[in-house]
Amino acid sequence: MSLVKKLHARSESKCELCSSAEHLNVYEVPPTSKGIVDDSILACTTCIDQIENPENVDINHWRCLNESMWSEVSAVQVIAWRMLTRLRDEGWSQDLLEMLYLDEETLKWAESTGEGEDESEKIIHRDVNGVILQTGDSVVLIKDLKVKGSSMIAKQGTAVRRISLDRENAEYIEGKVGPTQIVIITKYVKKIN
Repeated sequence: MSLVKKLHARSESKCELCSSAEHLNVYEVPPTSKGIVDDSILACTTCIDQIENPENVDINHWRCLNESMWSEVSAVQVIAWRMLTRLRDEGWSQDLLEMLYLDEETLKWAESTGEGEDESEKIIHRDVNGVILQTGDSVVLIKDLKVKGSSMIAKQGTAVRRISLDRENAEYIEGKVGPTQIVIITKYVKKIN
């Protein structure tokens, strides 16, 4: 059974965040999604747009988390925590955040994108031109890179989509080159739109 079919079966063909039945897509929860059911959710385009673009957030849309935060699916819990954290200045979201319990591993996953960190504490990742990189961005390699621990060489010009950021080191990002998840040094990449 395909990933899409499994997610439709699990979610009863509804957005796992807001329960909308329209415009549903697979959303792989960053940072290290492997494209499997356990690290993906079925979400509507409205939810996905607001997750990926904080400037588009409609605060009232996320009141739906009052229900979906209780999901048994870790990926749904992670997104619920991230969105409630993003909206923590709202009284209702702070109340929900205080009620939300995540096991240690799920909380580590939720915190891995830096959501909820004070802006002054965040590590900023920049490409070769100084452009700020965000989780989910796409980059292109600007030189051939040997992949540690393998005989593979990632060629100059290779696009790496949906990168994740190392929360402890501003020089490292992760992404997939073909089927292989690799660590890449930021000075060897250029952000693409």
